[in-house]
Amino acid sequence: MIDRSLYDEQKPLDMHNLQFDIAAQHLQVEPWILEKIKAPRREFSVRFPLRLDNGTIVHLSGYRVQHNTLRGPGKGGIRYHPQVDLDEVRALAGWMTWKCAVVDIPFGGAKGGVTCDPGAMSLAEKERLTRRYIWEISPIIGPEQDIPAPDVNTDPQVMAWVVDTYSVFKGHTCNSVVTGKPLSIGGSLGRLKATSQGCVYVMAEAAAATGLDLAGCRVVVQGLGNVGYHAAEILHDAGAVIVGLSNVQGGLYNPKGLDPRKVQAHFLATDDLLSYPEAQAISNQELLELPCEVLIPAALEGQIGLGNAQRIQARIIVEGANGPTSPFADDILYDRGIFVVPDILANAGGVTVSYFEWVQNLQKLFWTEEDVNKKLRDILVRSFKEVHDIARKEKINMRTAAYMLAIGRVAEAKRVRGIFP
Repeated sequence: MIDRSLYDEQKPLDMHNLQFDIAAQHLQVEPWILEKIKAPRREFSVRFPLRLDNGTIVHLSGYRVQHNTLRGPGKGGIRYHPQVDLDEVRALAGWMTWKCAVVDIPFGGAKGGVTCDPGAMSLAEKERLTRRYIWEISPIIGPEQDIPAPDVNTDPQVMAWVVDTYSVFKGHTCNSVVTGKPLSIGGSLGRLKATSQGCVYVMAEAAAATGLDLAGCRVVVQGLGNVGYHAAEILHDAGAVIVGLSNVQGGLYNPKGLDPRKVQAHFLATDDLLSYPEAQAISNQELLELPCEVLIPAALEGQIGLGNAQRIQARIIVEGANGPTSPFADDILYDRGIFVVPDILANAGGVTVSYFEWVQNLQKLFWTEEDVNKKLRDILVRSFKEVHDIARKEKINMRTAAYMLAIGRVAEAKRVRGIFP
């Protein structure tokens, strides 16, 4: 039996490890293989100076963790955030391994980050930060080794700087070093909204599995970044009622519905989400507990735990963020009949279309957005069915089922590759 008192709900790495351990109990895998694939393969820490616009020089810490490369190159985003540390990046890299495996694309898991406050930086400072960080990690990344992508507080422009910096390092243009790039330098149609579109595809499957009619259903979205905003936009256009939205400042609630485009326009114009006139201002904690049919946590990890799991009112939770729900909360939600689509399945649309972008870059042949979205839907619908079948057969929650599928695939890759030397 697993002693859960050894795991801290506030630590992402502990939560990653506990999720792994829970699923591993259900698998017949040799202990040495489990030990090998649970921990990161390689960790890279750097510290570098950054000259600010006012001439001040600060020193920043950055990380790149390659958790697993048994099934292909490492794959995972780069995030800029004050809370970035090595343990968080380790957890995020591990989640990428299982995410790629659960949808069965030929990537391993990696992640990177810099401890900084990008909100306080000018565009020029953010560019210098990006170029210096990428120069530091250039020896360990590449299209056949480890392929970064956008994550929290990074975007296609940041990826363009990555391409340019890495290309200088290599001495030739190398667009395939990252995904999530602008279209003008090899990005893929459909990539910007891919994570959000994927969330909507698996949400539809979850609704069908639980007998919920999505037409007119109430949806709450936590987070107005790329994932949350575009998910709200897609669902609003499809006829769902977006009753709650939030960002780091707090949340908005209107039981009659919110137009995400109007909310976003107000925020961009005023830098004050909570002054939006057509809604009640609430806290992010209150937002998670609103009455709704579907809740999409699309902010940071650690949002639903022992402290609030009993008060969640949604019928379905679709995890747009990485690690928003602890294993302790999973048990409570499962017992209450709340259907959770876990992050490694729910938000796998981004890495799946990143895989499409990488393939297009290598082939020098690009697809239409219709082709991208069709292939994305096919992969996510198949993956949902595989995970749901395991969950029903084993009488376990969807997260444990997803981990069983993913760990089994990575473990088999290790078994057939063997030990060297």
